[in-house]
Amino acid sequence: MAAPLLELHQLGFAWPGQAELLDIPSFTLARNQSLFLKGPSGSGKTTLLGLIGGVQKAQRGTVRLLGSDLAALSAGARDRFRVDHTGYIFQQFNLLPFLSVAENVSLPCHFSKTRAERARQRHGSVAQASASLLQHLGIASELLDRRAEALSIGQQQRVAAARALIGQPELVIADEPTSALDADSREAFLQLLFAECRDAGSSLLFVSHDQSLAPLFDRSLSLADLNRAARAPEV
Repeated sequence: MAAPLLELHQLGFAWPGQAELLDIPSFTLARNQSLFLKGPSGSGKTTLLGLIGGVQKAQRGTVRLLGSDLAALSAGARDRFRVDHTGYIFQQFNLLPFLSVAENVSLPCHFSKTRAERARQRHGSVAQASASLLQHLGIASELLDRRAEALSIGQQQRVAAARALIGQPELVIADEPTSALDADSREAFLQLLFAECRDAGSSLLFVSHDQSLAPLFDRSLSLADLNRAARAPEV
């Protein structure tokens, strides 16, 4: 059996002076798998995503991505590892408003030689990779030079997805990216996201409080069930 893409073991984390926020005995995400993780407020969702990305270090246990123990890496090495192997779709999208659509999508390739090289190998150039992803996600070519702030919410969401997917990161993390969309738009976006993740060979960790989306995924879990710690609201 192939090793998991992501594996958490006896993971524990507490903010200074506070009770333990996360106590997760075991969690795995397989390669090429889509996982819905229900993350209600106060369940430790934000902290968990920070640990998976290597932004924070766990006080105990391990976070292992692609076989690498993130706690064993220096802060700089964790940053490089994150941009090489993980794409993020944030709830507020976090597009840079002063950059064009195409420039926003290609941004990870400016920080990651690994993703830039993958984009060139698959599409011939980073620019062509950006254009292809945007086309597949329903963004017309005439919008590529438009500033990101001029787009609709739905368009910004698709640009954010293309930015996360460029360069075929092994893990794509989506944090409540559909919260501003109606039900029909949510499902249509997810089907596009699933298709692009399959094409890129990326696993998808999708965090949301909207349980109605769970049946669309290969697997679904609740963070409240995974986390044994007392779940006080995060600040």
